[in-house]
Amino acid sequence: MLKLVAGLTIFLGVHSIRIFAPQWRERMIARIGAGPWKVIYSLASLAGFLLIVGGYAAARLEPVVLYNPPYWTRHLVALLMLPVFPLLLAAYLPGRIKAAVKHPMLTATKAWALSHLLVNGMLADVLLFGGFLAWAVLDRISAGKRPQAVVRGAPLSIRNDVIAVVVGLVVYGVFVMWAHVRLFGVAPMG
Repeated sequence: MLKLVAGLTIFLGVHSIRIFAPQWRERMIARIGAGPWKVIYSLASLAGFLLIVGGYAAARLEPVVLYNPPYWTRHLVALLMLPVFPLLLAAYLPGRIKAAVKHPMLTATKAWALSHLLVNGMLADVLLFGGFLAWAVLDRISAGKRPQAVVRGAPLSIRNDVIAVVVGLVVYGVFVMWAHVRLFGVAPMG
């Protein structure tokens, strides 16, 4: 369990610098440069992620039950997870979805974490999904208070929205029917 907590602390800690220490972040980028900052940020994130994966796998071997969710929540999760992959793709594809949601990746993270809390009642699950949910809520509040930088890029496109929805739903289907059980050992639909 310590490995999972350490991984969450590192991964979510690195991703929380912009929330809790934005001036320090800016000073570090000015001091060492954007490239080296991104390398350090990426390596720390990767280390945290690997600890999360290993720690969660180990914690599942000695489960501590906090609550037993009712069976019907599996159907609710199937519905709540439906927009997650399209939202993740919309974060990278400028379109009306991204413009309307503003922070589609954070919205996807919140939906993913909340839905998984509904069907997983072990201590490791609550730490993992609850940690990500709390972080995503805090980051969304923080993002709303930050001045929005104007990012120049490709113009908004309905085509990007169609790509995000179609490819996202295909990925969702692959996850439900095959990948989730292969990657995590749990079949989402029974």
